[in-house]
Amino acid sequence: MKRQRAAVIDNGAVGERVRQLREAMDLSLRDLAERTGVSAPMLSQVERGETSPTLAIAGRIAAGLELSLSQLLRLDEGRHMVITRAGEGRLRKRRGHAVEELSPPLPGQRADVSLHTLAPGAATGGPDDPPMHEPGSRETAVVLSGALDLFIDGELRPLADGDSVTFDADLPHHFENNGDGEARMLAVVAAGLRRG
Repeated sequence: MKRQRAAVIDNGAVGERVRQLREAMDLSLRDLAERTGVSAPMLSQVERGETSPTLAIAGRIAAGLELSLSQLLRLDEGRHMVITRAGEGRLRKRRGHAVEELSPPLPGQRADVSLHTLAPGAATGGPDDPPMHEPGSRETAVVLSGALDLFIDGELRPLADGDSVTFDADLPHHFENNGDGEARMLAVVAAGLRRG
């Protein structure tokens, strides 16, 4: 009886893509190793193109980079685009605030799009939290449903269903849902655009 070999991915550009994605997420090899259960030396060999990962290893690397295997291998991409299907964005939840990252973590990307859902009483952060975005970043937020209070640089700006706001995202800010129902907001953060 013949022994089946594990399916191996032709490394080609996959190693370089893993390296770029890891660096775009500001992860060290050790960080990614902890997230994936794949050793740092093995990850290093994959990134340098010295070894080709099996499908199982590639799947673990993809999960550690918060991607599906097809996204890591670019099976979901056209020549110049990436499609994120409804409900397939990277999801984080914290104290009644759910964030779905709609834009994939591509190398060199200068803008991120995210969908925020806030339960009644939830906030995107606290009044004393430091700014989360790099200097010069700008954010545009659109309230899709409900109402939100934007606290920015010590000032309150109430926002109703359908309102939008653009502001310097490197200032201390957070959104609060002080209403009785859920609120949803689409946010786009563009890095390093402000001048002077």
